[in-house]
Amino acid sequence: MLKYPCLVLDHDDTVVRSEETVNYPYFCEILDQLRPGTTITLKEYTEGCYHQGFVEMCRQKYHFTDEELAEEYRGWKAYIQDHIPAPFPGIKEIILRQKALGGLVCVVSHSTKDTITRDYLAHFGLQPDDIYGWDLPEHQRKPEPFPLTDIMKKYHLSPADLLVVDDMKPAWEMARKVQVPIAFAAWGRQNYPEIMAEMTELCDFTFHKTEQLYRFLLED
Repeated sequence: MLKYPCLVLDHDDTVVRSEETVNYPYFCEILDQLRPGTTITLKEYTEGCYHQGFVEMCRQKYHFTDEELAEEYRGWKAYIQDHIPAPFPGIKEIILRQKALGGLVCVVSHSTKDTITRDYLAHFGLQPDDIYGWDLPEHQRKPEPFPLTDIMKKYHLSPADLLVVDDMKPAWEMARKVQVPIAFAAWGRQNYPEIMAEMTELCDFTFHKTEQLYRFLLED
């Protein structure tokens, strides 16, 4: 028996450990290239993405133009070809159980579809049922509710049939707009007490370890 017919999973730092090992190191490189001498700490990067979202952080704090954002995106796509982040322990069991019981696994992420496809094949040997990633137009990306409304329409589901699992505030904003429950994937945010506190307060559920989410999904 599935508690939620559809799990809506974030990718970066919910399923795979990508921030510290891939996304942040690359951003340091492109920032130095586009704004020589400018530096950013991992904490500043994480908190900027959390409070503003990546694009708005680039625009507001570093004054990236649309052309520079496009250049950043092209460079990032090349960088991630040789940098595959590892999954969090226990996340594979959650995904495989969901699929084995006939449930849906959809991904709503700021990663690209080909990156998510690669990571799922490499780590889990399967593909998500749907992917809503960075390839979408900006007005259809998280925190916009389009991914959730499209999933519900496509699979004839109600908001209560979905559970969003994510580590960042844009997902809460997205879920709140269409009354879909959301679980805070706190296992990747243990070193950020302000994010931990706010997300714990905002979200319907908080799980500090993937094993806690797995057990929760087993409950009647």
